[in-house]
Amino acid sequence: MEPGATCGYCEDCKHGRYQLCPDVEFAATPPYDGTLGRYYKLPSHLAYLLPDNLSLEDGAMMEPLSVGVHSVRTLGQIKANQTVAVFGAGPVGLLALAVAKALGAKRTIAVDIDQNRLDFAKGYAATDVWLPPKKNEGESIIDYSRRNSEEMKAKLGLTDRGPTSVDLIIEASGAAVCVQTGLFLVRTGGTFIQVGMGTPEVTIPITMLLVKELTVKGSFRYGPGDYELAIALVAQNKIDLKPLVSHRFKFDDAVEAFQTTKAGKSADGKGVIKAIIDGPQ
Repeated sequence: MEPGATCGYCEDCKHGRYQLCPDVEFAATPPYDGTLGRYYKLPSHLAYLLPDNLSLEDGAMMEPLSVGVHSVRTLGQIKANQTVAVFGAGPVGLLALAVAKALGAKRTIAVDIDQNRLDFAKGYAATDVWLPPKKNEGESIIDYSRRNSEEMKAKLGLTDRGPTSVDLIIEASGAAVCVQTGLFLVRTGGTFIQVGMGTPEVTIPITMLLVKELTVKGSFRYGPGDYELAIALVAQNKIDLKPLVSHRFKFDDAVEAFQTTKAGKSADGKGVIKAIIDGPQ
């Protein structure tokens, strides 16, 4: 189910961009309750029938996967044989990589400051990974981002133009350094999609955006057709969601699930990628 009921009457809803509806009732966004219950009420057009070869756990993962579909396909308009770099190897970033790979990207690059997440990404959907260097003492954030981009290009054999350039950037971390690095990294005439919510104000090289004639878009949740494609990609075995579920909890252990996710790892030291809470029995 798509956990955001919109009005259906505003300008954005009528134009097919219902994710921008000002009156959306989105689950777990105050003052609206979340879906942690036996029943959840929403319009029938936001409920999707799962194919027989998919489980309810797969269904629960369609929400973050649809965020990846919206950013990579709907807004990023990825084409086969392109190179995509994703900043942030959390659930949304990993699924963005998976969508890019499923839709024909020739190269998918994961960027993160956590080596364990990069190791997982390399075994999941990334052809290359990048662990940023340490920031030098006294180095400004923008200078560090520029250096990070240049080192990344040199080590991974990336260029500003041509077949070895990065066509599409998906920024899924929200960190200022990642936003800046992505803008420096993307090819001339390329596309940059901002998905992560983090630093509210970021300094960007605006003149470079003009000279490179970049397409820069914000990505907010998901819209028409995103859930359908997400379900199809999994049903056709083009994306495997199971490796992402690192922790499973019974319904009565929901509080532990939230605490584990907040801590980033369980009591046994295992890092959290995605925690799933079973429905009530």
